[in-house]
Amino acid sequence: MTISPHVITALAPLPVLVPMLAAAATLVLGRRPRAQRIITLVALIGVLVVSGLLLFLADRDGTTAVQVGGWDSPIGITLVVDRLSAMMLVVSSIVLLAVMAYAVGQGIRDGSEDQPVSIFLPTYLALTAGISNAFLAGDLFNLYVGFEVLLAASFVLLTLGASADRVRAGVSYVMVSMVSSLIFLAGIAFAYAATGTLNLADMATRLDGIPSGTRTAIFGVLLVAFGIKAAVFPLSTWLPDSYPTAPAPVTAVFAGLLTKVGVYAIIRAHTLLFPEGELDNVLMVCGLLTMLVGIFGAIAQSDIKRLLSFTLVSHIGYMVFGVALSTQSGLSGAIYYVAHHILVQTTLFLVVGLIERQAGSSSLRRLGGLAAASPVLAIVFLIPALNLGGIPPFSGFIGKVALLQAGSADASVLAWILVAGGTVTSLLTLYVVARVWTKAFWRARADAPEGDLADVSPSALLDESEADIAFDDRADVGRIPAMMLIPTVALVAVGLAMTVFAGQIIQISDRAASDLQNRSIYIDAVLGGHPGGEAQEAPR
Repeated sequence: MTISPHVITALAPLPVLVPMLAAAATLVLGRRPRAQRIITLVALIGVLVVSGLLLFLADRDGTTAVQVGGWDSPIGITLVVDRLSAMMLVVSSIVLLAVMAYAVGQGIRDGSEDQPVSIFLPTYLALTAGISNAFLAGDLFNLYVGFEVLLAASFVLLTLGASADRVRAGVSYVMVSMVSSLIFLAGIAFAYAATGTLNLADMATRLDGIPSGTRTAIFGVLLVAFGIKAAVFPLSTWLPDSYPTAPAPVTAVFAGLLTKVGVYAIIRAHTLLFPEGELDNVLMVCGLLTMLVGIFGAIAQSDIKRLLSFTLVSHIGYMVFGVALSTQSGLSGAIYYVAHHILVQTTLFLVVGLIERQAGSSSLRRLGGLAAASPVLAIVFLIPALNLGGIPPFSGFIGKVALLQAGSADASVLAWILVAGGTVTSLLTLYVVARVWTKAFWRARADAPEGDLADVSPSALLDESEADIAFDDRADVGRIPAMMLIPTVALVAVGLAMTVFAGQIIQISDRAASDLQNRSIYIDAVLGGHPGGEAQEAPR
């Protein structure tokens, strides 16, 4: 069946529109949890289907711009579907659907005042809309709006249950995010003052006539804003203290997606607005430090959630490395690695939720004997753990090799230093996950320093208690709901599919990187010869 390229015009707004309408519907149906769940799952399945069609059309027909409301660019709101944005939509849709199914399986229900789940689903759908909007945004201000929707929704999700730890982490997260938003607003103001436009394609043409010092200053401001959201060192210290306190599904979707929205913004700004590479050396240094500081922080952790939060920071460095090379091979490796890391990191945090339910804790000081207690759980952890560590033939190995090859092809001193740093980081990541594997799964629980203790309610979605109980006094021991296990296994399978179909996926990422380097493709798709899109002298 042939799909008309004009269909993309109707499909492009749907990843934003569908979850927003579903959020409104689920908010109205706050007292009907079953209806809420059905609407949410249907909406997320719809977003996944639409995203898949957008990727197919973008890969077949190239970049397409949709003018919202009939206002032509560069005045109106523009949504842009290219291979990069469509690929990010597909991967994020898979993760959002799987995490939602996991959360339903974990027991979302209307309940007491301590379980305000009637707002969980609408907020989750709003988060989905914000992520989709950020990926499709064709102007800086619409990108900012996507970030702000993410901030509002993520703050609600982070503090559900209102325990002291979650509120403390939520306040810290919001303060950091507000600083990032203010810096982003300042960058938008500087860019508009210099170019007289907020449309990304129009701005790209006008920035060519701006003095290089001014361009570098604008890029620097935007990089700080995006670097905070992406958790690039030294702007990453907020993340390990914020994410581990949230419920398992919330932590999983945050770890998998929110930082990658910042990475996506860095890629888009670097390739479209500032392709000259004035700050590439700074990005390389930041990428190296992000890798090393993150993985050294992970080595020092005894709680699996915090350990994975530090590995999350560490592997952002690989993506920054690929972007900073400013080559097609580097960008292609970074795009593939972003997709890989979204899936694997989300999967691992979901597995931690299963570990908490099975063993009553996520602390290595309390864990042991999980391989005997639940062989299925052991396998579900081992596969994404090896993938994260970069063991061949998994997608983590393929992505790292692509980036290291791109770095060696660059052959600069900094690039070789990053190649060495990336290799060391990969080996240390393998050591970190091997430590979790040996202690949590193969050591006898009696040999753990606090093996006789468990958390009161480690698996509760919204309620959290800091009290301890005896391990033997736990209720519901070893019972992992199928609807928690199935989405986790599904994500493991998708991660494996990235290995099996690595050739085809890398071909798409190669074409996406080629499009990014040839920015005239994006500019022509958005401006399309419209008079308002012709380069004009920047305002003085």
